Parts: sequence; structure tokens; C-alpha cells
Amino acid sequence: MIALDLREFPLREEEAPGGTLRFGFPLHSAAGTAASAVVHFELTPGASLATHADSAEEILYVLEGEAEATVADETARLRAGQLAVVPAMAPHGLRNVGDGPLRVLGFFASSTVVSTFEEPPAPGAPQVFVAGAPVELAAPLGEGTTLTA
Repeated sequence: MIALDLREFPLREEEAPGGTLRFGFPLHSAAGTAASAVVHFELTPGASLATHADSAEEILYVLEGEAEATVADETARLRAGQLAVVPAMAPHGLRNVGDGPLRVLGFFASSTVVSTFEEPPAPGAPQVFVAGAPVELAAPLGEGTTLTA
């Protein structure tokens, strides 16, 4: 059994549009999962998680706060206790529209997930992240590279 306490799992902190993003992948193939992965992230009020596409379907579960979520051409408000499904390779992003922190868990239908951002999610950050690789991987996209769903 793999067990962990999210309150003790360290989150990486980055500048984000409008505020601060803290994130981490507590479960993925390198942590021992065979067919799923989890991301935990937090956004300060007004902060956004930049538009990106993931290689696997994701279920977003809002733990705390209120988000404006955009998936492809749809936008909706999500509050604590609500879920949203993001199809694989669908461009999506979130913005904290509440007065307090936004805390979200994302559950992926794959133990290794490639996330490709339209723009770097923070100054100096890479545009491609791989969760579940044996080593942390990140790579810049070439000039003129675009995302397709």
C-alpha cells in the first residue's frame, strides 16, 4: 500500500499570473503507482494556473476555495466539493476567483503524465513537465510549436 499525508507533502512554489502557484505530484509511476497519478496544487487569490494540455484524462476535485475553470471552449465556476473532468489533450486552466486559497487535487488516468503549457507557467519555467518519469524532466518547446487537442 502507498499512503501519504498531503499536509506533509512538500509543494514546489512558483510565481504565477496574478499570484503564487504551489504544486506537487505525490503519486505517479516513480512513486509506485501502476495506472494513475495525482497532482496537488494551490493558488493564491487572483492567481492562475496557465493554460496547458495533459497527456491523460484528469478529474479535478476542489478541496478548498472557488475556481474559474476553462476546458477547451467551456468556462465554469467550481467550489469546494465539486469535480470537473478534463479530457486528455484538452487545453485547460484555472483561476482562483475566491478570497482565500484555492486547493485542488487532480486525478490522472495514467501513472506518467506529460503536461504541455501554451506559455511557461512561471517566469523561467519550462513549458513541458513529465510527472512519473524516473527523473524529473522538463524541456522548452521550439519556436512556433503549438498545442493541438
